[in-house]
Amino acid sequence: MAIAEHDNVFIFVPNLIGYARIILALIAFWFMSTNYVIAGWCYVTSALLDAVDGHAARAFNQSTRFGAMLDQLTDRCGTTGLLVTLAYFYPRYMFWFQLSIAIDVACHWLFMQTSVVVGRSSHKVNENFVMRLYYQKDILTFMCCVNELFYVCLYLLHFTYGPLIFGASLFKILAFLTGPFAVLKALISVMHAYLAGIDLAAVDVRERQEKRQKSEPVAGKKLE
Repeated sequence: MAIAEHDNVFIFVPNLIGYARIILALIAFWFMSTNYVIAGWCYVTSALLDAVDGHAARAFNQSTRFGAMLDQLTDRCGTTGLLVTLAYFYPRYMFWFQLSIAIDVACHWLFMQTSVVVGRSSHKVNENFVMRLYYQKDILTFMCCVNELFYVCLYLLHFTYGPLIFGASLFKILAFLTGPFAVLKALISVMHAYLAGIDLAAVDVRERQEKRQKSEPVAGKKLE
């Protein structure tokens, strides 16, 4: 179905999906400590719509910087909300949830900000081999899904063991299977920050050199 062309970015289809994701995340936050059914369904639906808005952006030629930022912030805030709840449910592991929040927010923010500063068309465009591999569509989708699944399973396990497979909790099995990928994703996030730091420092060096070159002729004239 054809969509009429317009330039009102705020009502582009992928951004409307983004607003729905935010509403679902807020509902999930409200019920997260009391009703795991409502919170779980709303959170998971919000997370799954992350893939839908990307498809919509490409299908309708409505990829925008606003949409990318909206998507990124919704991801970070949604995961942070869940991790805060997990820190409350599992105080013994609070440090690790706090560390996960810090890595997720700080590393992604630095990487996104640096991409803007250096003038990349997208934060997913990078010369580094690991980043190019990570941002391949199937790999990125897989890593994001298993990362969210790990935290969702920890959340559900606070309320219920869920279906049993040969006497073992399905949620616990999934948590064990997805846990290593969540750790790997955190390490890749740290790599995001490392690469962004190098790029940002290179910009600083270039700007200092340019400023120095501009000031040198002025200094030379004063000596004359």
